Order: sequence, then C-alpha cells, then structure tokens
Amino acid sequence: MSATLANLKKLSRNEMAKRVARDIPEGAYVNLGIGLPTLVANFLPEDREVFLHTENGLLGMGPAPKQGEEDPDLINAGKQPVTALPGAAYFHHADSFAMMRGGHLDICVLGAFQVSVTGDLANWHTGEPSAIPAVGGAMDLAIGAKRTFVVMEHLTKAGESKIVPTCTYPLTAKACVARIYTDLAVIDVTPGGLLVRDIVPGLSVSELAGLTKVALADGREPPAGA
Repeated sequence: MSATLANLKKLSRNEMAKRVARDIPEGAYVNLGIGLPTLVANFLPEDREVFLHTENGLLGMGPAPKQGEEDPDLINAGKQPVTALPGAAYFHHADSFAMMRGGHLDICVLGAFQVSVTGDLANWHTGEPSAIPAVGGAMDLAIGAKRTFVVMEHLTKAGESKIVPTCTYPLTAKACVARIYTDLAVIDVTPGGLLVRDIVPGLSVSELAGLTKVALADGREPPAGA
C-alpha cells in the first residue's frame, strides 16, 4: 500500500451510501441492489420524496427498522428487514420484473466486482470455480433502469483497481454504468472517458489515476467565486 493511500481517510460504507443518496433526485423511482446499495435507503433526506422499489414485490420501501421492530414478512431482495412507507404497494414478483425490464425505474444502484472505462458491469461472478454465482435481477436492472449507479470499494483487498480498462469477469451488462461511487471518488462514465466529479480530501486526480491505472479527467466544478 502506498504512503498516499495509507494516509487517506477513505469513506466508510455508510458515508458512501450517504454520498449516493445525495444524488438521487426528488420523485425518482429507484431500485437498490443487495449489499452496500441497500444502505442508501437509510440516508435519503426526509423532505425528499423518492420511491424505492425492491424486486421481490414492494414499491415504497423505507429505511431499515429499529432493532426489535423488524417484521419477518417485510424484507428486501437481500432478505433484510425493511419498512414500508405510507402508500406502499405490494405486487407479484413477475410484475416487479416487468417494471424493471420495462424502463419504469429512473435509477438502480448496484454493487460490482469490476466496472470498465466504457461502463461495462461485472457484478455476479468472479469466474472462480469455487465462487457462488449470484446474478439475481442485476441484468434486468442494469439494462432496464434509465441510469445505473455503482457503489463499491475502489480497490480489492489485494490493492487492485475495480475500475478496469476491460472487465475480466463475466459481464452483467455492457455500457450500462452512468456513475461510479467508491470510497475514494465519484466518477462519471462519459463517451469521452471517465470524469472525476468528487474526490476525498488529500487525494489529487493524478494520484487517483495512478491507483486506478486508467485515464481520469478532472470534471469537478470550480469553487464558487473562482
């Protein structure tokens, strides 16, 4: 691990989820994938109306319940306890997938093993013989949603970038990722390449590019009054 990376204050999982929540607009219909993306529900502003969809048949999902108030019959696609907001609707699994495939979701938030510089997504299998494949509804979401956000750690435990020139793991979908949120930065996937929109304090875009090992451009807005 480089001295630069060792000294950085990377975002926690909750901070990453909060950063994603900040970018979800008023009135959006959103699906949160299993794992880290489910935390986003806990950080949506109370004054912002967002309709959370879960593929097992609920629209109007709320944040996680308080300890001791869990309802075993009210869960998300990852089998975690959730809450239902006033006006929530329940429906058949097939209807839920019709919503996903029919372009009715504005945003889906998914985890990933790899994202390529052109927005290809690999998030269901590492290709290892011992790995358990877990595609679920990811393919339907990645293609069906109007925008796909990915939230993940920037580097693997071995220190390798999860943002890669070309995915080496089996693909979930091609050219579907619009924005990548990591514990180091927020990066947009554009036709002209990857644009850094936000970055943790103490890290420069050139240093981030060195860690990521792909070309990155600085797409941050200048400070007000600059």
